[in-house]
Amino acid sequence: MTRPNVESAERPPFFKRAFHEHTLRMRVVLTQIPLSVTAAITAVLVLLFFPDTLDNQLFRTFLISQALLLVACFAVPWHRLPFPSFLVIPLLDMVSITFGREGGQEALTGLGVLVVLPVIWLCASGLYPRMAVVMCFLGPLGVVWGPLLLRGETTAQDLSRPFLFPILMLGIGVSVSVVTTSMMRQQKTLEEKDVALNAAFEASRHHERLLDTVLDALPLGVVAVDGDGHDILMNPRQRRTHRLATPAGVADPNESQLLVFGEDRTTPVPGDQRPVRRAVLGEKFSDQLIWIGTGPDQRAFSTSARPMRDEQQNFAGSVIVFSDVTELVNALAAKDDFVASVSHEFRTPLTSILGYLDLVLDDADLGPATRGQLDVVQRNAQRMLTLVSDLLAVRSGHLAVQPEALDLAELVRGSIDSAGPRAAQAGVRLSVNVPDTLQARADSSRISQVLDNLISNAIKYSPNGGEVEVAAWREDGEVVCRVRDSGMGMTVDEQDQAFARFFRAHGVRNSTIPGIGLGLPITKAIVEAHGGTITLESAPGQGTAFTVRMPA
Repeated sequence: MTRPNVESAERPPFFKRAFHEHTLRMRVVLTQIPLSVTAAITAVLVLLFFPDTLDNQLFRTFLISQALLLVACFAVPWHRLPFPSFLVIPLLDMVSITFGREGGQEALTGLGVLVVLPVIWLCASGLYPRMAVVMCFLGPLGVVWGPLLLRGETTAQDLSRPFLFPILMLGIGVSVSVVTTSMMRQQKTLEEKDVALNAAFEASRHHERLLDTVLDALPLGVVAVDGDGHDILMNPRQRRTHRLATPAGVADPNESQLLVFGEDRTTPVPGDQRPVRRAVLGEKFSDQLIWIGTGPDQRAFSTSARPMRDEQQNFAGSVIVFSDVTELVNALAAKDDFVASVSHEFRTPLTSILGYLDLVLDDADLGPATRGQLDVVQRNAQRMLTLVSDLLAVRSGHLAVQPEALDLAELVRGSIDSAGPRAAQAGVRLSVNVPDTLQARADSSRISQVLDNLISNAIKYSPNGGEVEVAAWREDGEVVCRVRDSGMGMTVDEQDQAFARFFRAHGVRNSTIPGIGLGLPITKAIVEAHGGTITLESAPGQGTAFTVRMPA
């Protein structure tokens, strides 16, 4: 008989309730009823077959006490009394059975066996287990010894003859007590697990609510898929994006039917190149630009994906993020158009200036001083025209190159010689490590431009002096050139944007170092036009190294 639980607002019907779901009063009644029913059946049997026994005062006391005890089980507000107080009922049952056994043994033998019911009640209650076991012996012993002691004429043989009965009850009580103790321990363990499970469930619900709130607040579309590509999570913003990608008249489109286009806004992205498909295949990627939808509602999205792994590091799904970058893409396009327009406007007058300069310089009557001044004007005008041409080439993404056989080592040494005065002025020591000859096939003017840009940057971004090392060599069918400095260096974020047009590092923007952020993008375009690659390694305060690799 465990302590009463707090009653829930909705309880199952009476006959469908588990024992512990009843009120304490009803549990006491249900525990007493088996003995009360047995007493009633005994009364009926005696009335039918041994009516004279009903005249026995002790037997009537047994029947009346059983009826009163059942009424007491109903009437007493057990929940208002100290919890173990209901154990008085099985103890009184033992007294009542004593009267019944003594008064009815001439009619019905074995009435004393009824004491097994209060014995079970005491031991099954789980309360005071040691005392309950003791009472399992003393109670039945009192049932058989009590009348003998009251008669006053007893012998040792009379007392020992029924001694087996209380021992049997003791065995039953011990068995019930052991089983009850084991069940109560199991119940306690289950209750603790239930509490832990409820706490974990509530924490899970809290985390779920928190995740939903975070996903709703994000200015990004987020979708999570399992290992088979089925959606398991999608926030409201992504649902709107999905509706934008849904073709008219298609209620539930598959991935290949969605309106997903490439950077030109009209060419559908192939199925295996679509963000969700790539994510399902386990790819990890960042900043894939796509256009979703058609017409005036079409939007640009930058997409990224990260795979999820289970405990064995097997692929278990992926999370894909969609960031609306329409305004940014439009702003970049407007900037490119502006640069192209300005570049075209500059190109015409510069071409005219250079043409008239050529005519003037052809005049043999020019004095040396005037000719020198005009040469400076021509050189700077030519440099500006080259810069304008490069701006246009970078915007279109293509630079024209005219490869020819050349000695890369000679070009490196020439760029070092040209940069010598600037390096000396900046307190930078130049070193070169190239073979005597290094044959390659490339556009000499463009490669010289690459070398000049990298060496110039190395000197420029070493404002406190230091060393700039230029090395070149052949490796695995490629020519490799590395320009390393010991200057300012770059952070990881700055390295990611180093080759972006017009980008300048934060520390450089706040300094007096000149530049407009086009040297590296132009350098990268030239190298890629030769079928090569350019990479960088850097750390703040530890310098930067650019490595160019091109087919020899």
